[in-house]
Order: sequence, then structure tokens, then C-alpha cells
Amino acid sequence: MISLKNIKKEYDGVVAVQDVSLTVQNGSMFGVIGKSGAGKSSLLRVMSLLERPTAGQVFYGDERVDMLTGGRLLEYRRKMGMIFQNFNLLSSRDAFGNIAYPLEIAGMSRKMIHERASELLDMVGIADKRKSRMKELSGGQKQRVAIARALAASPDTLFCDEATSALDPQTTRSILTLIKDLHKKLQFTVVIVTHQMSVVTTVCEEIAVMDDGLIVEQGPVADVFTNPQSQAAKELLC
Repeated sequence: MISLKNIKKEYDGVVAVQDVSLTVQNGSMFGVIGKSGAGKSSLLRVMSLLERPTAGQVFYGDERVDMLTGGRLLEYRRKMGMIFQNFNLLSSRDAFGNIAYPLEIAGMSRKMIHERASELLDMVGIADKRKSRMKELSGGQKQRVAIARALAASPDTLFCDEATSALDPQTTRSILTLIKDLHKKLQFTVVIVTHQMSVVTTVCEEIAVMDDGLIVEQGPVADVFTNPQSQAAKELLC
């Protein structure tokens, strides 16, 4: 379980996140939605321990983790996978090499790397693209490589930062279906940040709506979708 308590995040005096508290249950699919500049990506970076909050506390289970350093921080980061809008893949490596990269950093044996990367290529449906360079792949195929890489170390949580924003609607649906299927099979927690209501209504169980650094509404997707209370949620449904 991930718990945020009174999180504030500033960048050079500009407040991106203001007094945010929320809980993401273990094994759930949780969405954070808002317009550009709402603070959702900043919140995700704090939640995933990529950045420290300016104020507030982050808990994983019963342990406070926002103050961790060194090996203990690295241990937690290894339990997380991250996929991005722009894929963040290595152009110098083929699909197999991109998936193998985090396993190499973790010191896994060559045999185990080969087995794990091959398994993941098959799992995300691009086993036939293992030797393809990134320039040879479509956007959807690149995102499948990115998902496989994020899951390489068997994380407890998969963070998705606008992971489908650069994709066309049909490809978006296929990627969301893949994430749902992998979540069901592997039982990890999913946290999705997006500005697209169609994304959270497709895969998420609960959402938090952000506006101007604040959570202005939170609840089950069906409730927010059918009876939005905040102006921000109403505008996202338009």
C-alpha cells in the first residue's frame, strides 16, 4: 500500500503539488487525472521516489520511504517499474537489449537475462521483434518494449506517466488491454497518470482528479464518471 500524507512539491518557489493525501491499495489500478499543469506528473515522481517532497510524508506499507537514501532507497526503487509518454528507450539497442538493460545493471547472469527478456518479449506480444531497432518499430511496439523493460525486475508497482498520450486511439486501446491483462496475471499495483478520461475509465478502479496542484475529487471511477462533483472533472468529461 502506498500512502501520501500532506504532500507538497515546489520547484524554484513554484508550487506544483499542494497538501495532497491519498492511499493506493496494494494490487489496485489507480488513476490520477488532470489537465496539463495540474501537478499530476510531479505527484507521480514523488510517489515513485524519483524526487523527494518539499513537505509531507510517503509510506510504503508501514515504512516511511521519502527520507531513504543509499542502498535502502535503491532497494525500493527496484520494486517499481515506470513507463513514459516518449518511451525513453535506448536507440543504440534492439528490443531485446532494451529489456535486458535493467537486468544487466542488477547483475543477473547472462543465461537468466536471456530467459527473462525472451519471456517478456513473448508476454507483451512482440517476440518476433527481438532484434528490431527502435527506429524500426511503431509507437505501439515501442511502448510494448517499454512495458517489458519496466516489468523486467518483477516490480510490485507499475507507474505509467501519460503512457498512451503519443498513441492513436486503436493503439491506445491495445496497450491498455495489455496492461490490464498483465496486471491480472502478475498481480502488481498500477498507478496511471493521464489527462484522458477514456484511459482511466478503461482500466482504473479508483481515480483522483487534480487541479492546480490539489486533489479536487477522488473516488471509484464509476462514481466520478457518472456524477462528477468538481468543475475539473466535469471539464475532463466534455
